[in-house]
Amino acid sequence: MKNLAYASLIAIGALAAGATAHAETADKDVFGWVEKVSIEPWGAELKAKLDTGALTSSMHATDIKVYEKDGEDWVSFTVDVEDQRSGEKVKKHYKKPLYRDLTVRGAGGRDERPVVLMKVCAGGTIHEEQFSLRDREEMIYPVLFGRRTIQHLGVVDVTRTFINDPECTKDSPVQVFDPDESDEDIGD
Repeated sequence: MKNLAYASLIAIGALAAGATAHAETADKDVFGWVEKVSIEPWGAELKAKLDTGALTSSMHATDIKVYEKDGEDWVSFTVDVEDQRSGEKVKKHYKKPLYRDLTVRGAGGRDERPVVLMKVCAGGTIHEEQFSLRDREEMIYPVLFGRRTIQHLGVVDVTRTFINDPECTKDSPVQVFDPDESDEDIGD
């Protein structure tokens, strides 16, 4: 009888913990592991993979050049992608301040990448986020959202794709990048 009572208490505790976790995420938006996003204010619509294994987001870019302007480091690059809305190849050249340099370590060795702040529309919100720039031509997804970005989106349902369309207007809320947010909040 004691074992049954003990098992019941454990089950009730597990249910309560599950209910608390559900309540914490119930008011957040749900995104699939692949979504369509748009680069703002350009409006090109791209496929983005939500990758909880990556910390920093990444965007396809070519012709990447770091240069100096007024004593500051800037990055010149081209985003040349297929617009998912029209099915056509589109291209836009950018010049942005270098936010930081990123060293990526993986099976292929080390890779140095410039990081810039870009605005993307996901769902109905514009997110200003850090994106490392690299040629992702051989990748299926031209945009990869890492945990720094995902934490602002909501919850990822790994069993679904394309839950939200990018539907931002000039009146859409903007999640402004906060350099004071701690990486410790989102894990290693």
